[in-house]
Amino acid sequence: MSIGTVLLIVLCNMASFRASKVIVSLFAIELGASQFIIGILIALYSLFPAMLAIYAGKLSDRLGVRLPMLFGSLGMVAALLLPWLFPSMPALYASAALIGVTMMMYNVSVQNLIGSFGGAEDRTRNFSNYALALALGSSIGPMAAGFSIDFIGHARSYLIAAALPVVSVAILAFTRGLSGGHRTKSEEEQAVLSASLLANPLLRRTLIAGAMAVTGQDLFQFYMPIFGHSVGLSASAIGVVLAMFGIAAFMVRVALPALVKRSGADAVFRRSLYVSAVAFLAIPLFDSAIALSAVALVLGLGIGCAQPVTLMLIFSRAPEGRSGEAFGMRATINQITHIAVPLIFGTIGSAFGVAPVFLANALILAGAGAFNREKK
Repeated sequence: MSIGTVLLIVLCNMASFRASKVIVSLFAIELGASQFIIGILIALYSLFPAMLAIYAGKLSDRLGVRLPMLFGSLGMVAALLLPWLFPSMPALYASAALIGVTMMMYNVSVQNLIGSFGGAEDRTRNFSNYALALALGSSIGPMAAGFSIDFIGHARSYLIAAALPVVSVAILAFTRGLSGGHRTKSEEEQAVLSASLLANPLLRRTLIAGAMAVTGQDLFQFYMPIFGHSVGLSASAIGVVLAMFGIAAFMVRVALPALVKRSGADAVFRRSLYVSAVAFLAIPLFDSAIALSAVALVLGLGIGCAQPVTLMLIFSRAPEGRSGEAFGMRATINQITHIAVPLIFGTIGSAFGVAPVFLANALILAGAGAFNREKK
C-alpha cells in the first residue's frame, strides 16, 4: 500500500470522526442535555481507549497494522449508524463509547504505519503529510456536519458521517500483506532504550505535553458548538468556525518541515502551545462568526503544529520495536486527560458558563509549554 492510499484512509476517517463530535454536541443540546451531560458524552469517547490503548499498540507491533485499522474503520461505521437508527440519548452514549475505542485501534496502528515508511530522513515529511490529511479531514468534517444538520437534521447527519469510513473499509478489505515495517535507529535513538517507556525523561515530557495539546484540540471541537449555540450562531456558522481551525492547521503543516528544520521540533512544539493558549484566551471575547473564525485560524496555526511534531518526537524516541506501544502509551495518557478534563469542565460550564472552560484550557496549554521547555 502506498502512503497516498494510507492518507486517503486518514482523510476519510478523520472527517467522519470530527463530524461526529459536532453532531453529538448539537444533538445532545437538541435533546435537552446539560453541559455536564455533554461532558459525560465527551468522556465516553475516551473511557475504553484509556484502558486499551497500550494493548492496542502492542498488537500493532506484533501482528501488523491492517487488522486493527480494518476493525477500527468498520467499528466507526457501526457506531455512527446507532444514533441514526435510534435517535436518543442512550444511542449517543453508546455511539460515543464505540467511536472512541474503534478510532483508538485505528489511530495507534496508522501512526505506527506512517512512521515506518522510509527512513529517518523521510519521517518529518511523512508525518507532515499525515498531519495535512488530518487537517483537511478536520475542515471537511465539521463544515459538512454543520450544513447537514441545518438541512436534514441531526440523526440523518450521522448517516452522512458513516459513509466516509466505508471507503476506508473497502480499501483495507482488499489489502494484503500490510505491516508496520521495520526501521533502523540511529545511535542517538538507540540510547533511549528502556524497560519502561515513561522512565525516559524526553519521551515522558513529550507524552504529557502532547496530551495537553490534544486535550485543547478536543475541547475546542466539543465546546465551540456549545459556545456558538449560546451566542446565537446557526449550526452552519458553527461548522464554518470549526472548519477554519482545520484550514489553518493545513496551512501551517505545509510549512512544518521548514519550521522544524530551522528551529527544531521541540522549539516548534513549545511555541505552538503558547500561541494556542493566547487563542483560547480570546474566544470568550467575541460572539460573531467572523471574529470567532479569525480566532479559530490562530488556534489552528498553534495546535496545528503540535500533533505532527509530537508524533515525530515519540516515534524517534521510542525503543526499537516498541513504537506502536509508545503510541499506545500516548493514547492512554491522552484519553485519561480526556476523561477527567471534560467532566471537570462540564461541571464548571454548567455552573459558570462556557467562557471559564476556554480560560482554564489556556492555562493548561501555557503550562504544557513551560513543562516541555528545554532542560539545561
